[in-house]
Amino acid sequence: MRSDDLPGTRAGARMVQLSREEALKLLASVPLGRIGFTQHALPAIRPVNHVVHAGAVVIRTHTGSALLNHSLRTEVVAYEADEIDPATHTGWSVVVTGLATRVTDPDDLARYQGLLVPWIDAGMAYVVRIVPELVTGYRLESAPP
Repeated sequence: MRSDDLPGTRAGARMVQLSREEALKLLASVPLGRIGFTQHALPAIRPVNHVVHAGAVVIRTHTGSALLNHSLRTEVVAYEADEIDPATHTGWSVVVTGLATRVTDPDDLARYQGLLVPWIDAGMAYVVRIVPELVTGYRLESAPP
């Protein structure tokens, strides 16, 4: 049996690798993503809203958050966002891997708190900046028949 004969599969779609610039531009075009970090030696993933500013991914968090407890020091994290249409199987996905640090400079804090409005009411007073070391992404496109 061929894969395109299976329910829920579609032959002819193709993955196209994105440039770093295009990947960051797409990441900046959506407000929500997922941050992956290590918690108690295991992977943890949390949905968060973000902005891309000056080439960095910026998120806000609250006192007591698992991420904040780890980001008091510099830590390697992954950040992923996508926009994929389940009906057409087209869209894109971007993953940024880099160092996350808590923003403490008062001017930077004020700037990011103005740029990034939290989605939840949880006293999101802290800001974490992810500086991309590795940016990977792909676009799912319909292939010509």
